[in-house]
Amino acid sequence: MKTKIEWCDYTINPVKGLCPMACPYCYARRMYKRFKWNPEIRYTDPGFTIAELLAVKKPSKIFWGSTMELFWGWPEIWMRDTFTIIKQFPQHTHIFLTKRPENLPIEFPENCWVGVSATDYPSFSEACNQLYPVEARVKFISFEPLLDLNGWGVSNIYEWFHRVRIDWVIIGQQTPVKQATMPKIEWVAAIVEAASKAGIPIFLKNNLESLIHHEWQDNVYAKLLRTRSGKLRQEFPDV
Repeated sequence: MKTKIEWCDYTINPVKGLCPMACPYCYARRMYKRFKWNPEIRYTDPGFTIAELLAVKKPSKIFWGSTMELFWGWPEIWMRDTFTIIKQFPQHTHIFLTKRPENLPIEFPENCWVGVSATDYPSFSEACNQLYPVEARVKFISFEPLLDLNGWGVSNIYEWFHRVRIDWVIIGQQTPVKQATMPKIEWVAAIVEAASKAGIPIFLKNNLESLIHHEWQDNVYAKLLRTRSGKLRQEFPDV
């Protein structure tokens, strides 16, 4: 399915239903309840998944599991089938993002990018620990929603980036965007500065625009968070 998620082109969901992670900020759970979708957790027929991929004619970035935690602990055969399908489509980049990094397989197909969500410093350090042994073309951290980074600065974050091979960083805020859940600009800047120091490409999601614009009086963060043309930094790994 074509998507509005800025860092990928399509989404595909081999497991459907109401995600048991039950994160309070989950947009997918809101959609399931709003549209009264079937909450039963079930595995999609592989033939249907293959048909979806065959419809994508150009090499694309495909995000697997946009509405469901794929590493919750489902039957192992579901993941084996998923990897088998992925290997049939080497022209695409297949992206996984999890909140359960302790359940990640050690080896992924060669055309996979694997990320872990982090909302604060403890979950960030745990994400790095769990990603360390994983073998994937790209390993990344998604700070979305960024909820808390109080007390932790550039040096702490850089130390983790330096210790673990992290190839990409995504930063975003909770949606819908509200003042009450808006991260501090200093948190965003600390992550970006640490990633830049480590040579890691950075993708700032569009939902940060209001935060950065609001805090833009003296251009303190201009060179750090924006390109020369004034756009948010939205970089991808060079693979």
